[in-house]
Amino acid sequence: VVKEKNRMGECPVWEERENALVYVDINSQKVCRWNAVTNKVQSVPVDARVSSVALRRRKGYVITLGTRFAFLDWDTQSVTTVLELEQDKPNNRFNDGKVDPKGRFFAGTMAEETAPGVQARRQGALYTLYPDYSVVKQLDQVDISNGLDWSLDHRTFFHIDSLTYAVHAFSYDVHTGKIACPKLVYHLEKEEQMPDGMCIDAEGKLWVACIDGGRVIRLDPETGKRIQTVMLPASRITSCCFGGKDYSEMYVTSAYDGLDETALAKEPQAGEIFKITGLDVKGIPQNFYAA
Repeated sequence: VVKEKNRMGECPVWEERENALVYVDINSQKVCRWNAVTNKVQSVPVDARVSSVALRRRKGYVITLGTRFAFLDWDTQSVTTVLELEQDKPNNRFNDGKVDPKGRFFAGTMAEETAPGVQARRQGALYTLYPDYSVVKQLDQVDISNGLDWSLDHRTFFHIDSLTYAVHAFSYDVHTGKIACPKLVYHLEKEEQMPDGMCIDAEGKLWVACIDGGRVIRLDPETGKRIQTVMLPASRITSCCFGGKDYSEMYVTSAYDGLDETALAKEPQAGEIFKITGLDVKGIPQNFYAA
């Protein structure tokens, strides 16, 4: 649905009030919005790698860029820093982020690659930005904090640390926002490659984007089994979300960074955004950051 290619498209969010898909291109340092009615893409450039975007109750967005939490006013294109973290780790940046059922923004960090495929291990962490702008560190020694969501009963938090090739579940206290007691949900098969972004559907099943695996997979977190695979025409599948008028469509982001000329020739759609229909399952609306 979006032919405009992204170097590293990520973090799609359906914004019902705009009838639009909001997402980021991390490596192009821009926040984008595709209008489903006009089919037009608008974008706002920012001054660092922007890795996640979420809706704000007040209008505009909360974003992570570099190692900062910030607000983006779409109309004025102005960015306001809320807080800067990890200033002692100049090679780190934020990665994926999402808002919890009570309006807190969860986002995690990772070390940047120093060369293709080379990065320092366990340099990242997972943080929660509360509506009063205070921050709590939830996890430490994370490789690549990714793919997060909450169970429908709000008692479980799901998280991916990509280099573990696994999805984990934590007990989640909706009143305090604290997480605890991790346990394995699913370890990816070899052909599924590395887990990236993730979302939950209205039946409580998880959908995981498989970067370099060219697919999204549907998991049952109760049984730990894969129950569905949807293959896509690009290998570097980065994230997914449900959207559309009744949340029955799935939007999937991809990347072309990391592909050489031979691979790009074989994948003319690398970096585009895809829409999957006919899944016979719906998603649920995104949460708004409460401030």
